[in-house]
Amino acid sequence: MLQFDFMKRTLAVSLMLSIMIPLIGIVMVNRKTSMVGDALSHTSLAGVGIGLIFGFNPVWGAVAVCIIAAFSIEGIRKKFPQYGDMATAIIMSLGLGIAAILSDFAPGGNTFESYLFGSIASVSPNDVIAVGVIFVLVLATSLIYYGGLLDIAIDPNLARLAGVNVKIVNGIFTVLSAITIALACKIVGALLVASLIVLPVATALIVSRSYKQNYIISIVLGVIYMMLGVTISFYQEIKPGGAIVLNAIAGMIILSIYAKLKYKNNKVPDAFKH
Repeated sequence: MLQFDFMKRTLAVSLMLSIMIPLIGIVMVNRKTSMVGDALSHTSLAGVGIGLIFGFNPVWGAVAVCIIAAFSIEGIRKKFPQYGDMATAIIMSLGLGIAAILSDFAPGGNTFESYLFGSIASVSPNDVIAVGVIFVLVLATSLIYYGGLLDIAIDPNLARLAGVNVKIVNGIFTVLSAITIALACKIVGALLVASLIVLPVATALIVSRSYKQNYIISIVLGVIYMMLGVTISFYQEIKPGGAIVLNAIAGMIILSIYAKLKYKNNKVPDAFKH
């Protein structure tokens, strides 16, 4: 596998994304805005269509559309705070509607389809550089604003009282989330990125006992799911997105069984443990 240059690039990008996406997912899940990731990933297809039609890198089209969509969702959520889900549904519907129309005009049906379910053969050297830059920014932001993001995830009002500049931190997080999701669409697939945002975090919640544990376990699981999925995709010649998501589901089932057995074992009286 490593004898091919495209697989070296794919594995490098996959490793970085497998760390970045759970870092984004941890905050989204705790903020109860994980569906925003789903909306952005689907909306990115409109940017892919624009890139294919006008002849520039579809990833940059996806990035631009995702950023616009992310701030549009935030804007609608602020205007109608009691209807938070409505904002997500509106933007996702708009993005998918535009993507559906553009797909009829985009050249190369296989190219557009690769962004739906992911592709391991389409990663270019420029993609490695772009993901590398965003990886550093996401990692730095997650470490620098670790406490601030935790406070915002729990309660934005309490975060303000704690001295967190909620507007700035939210703005940085929104931009980096949009870019990360757009970049991930090339390997994971636009239809499946949201699964990798949620599943590692959801699985970690089963066995973790603190935010810090959830943080670490989510990243470890993200790396395992992504790297194993990409490897299976190469050897079995299947879509990487599907392989990654099925790995995540399998991991959730295994850890759920483990947690249940551990709980039962702890319930056994001490007299019967010998």
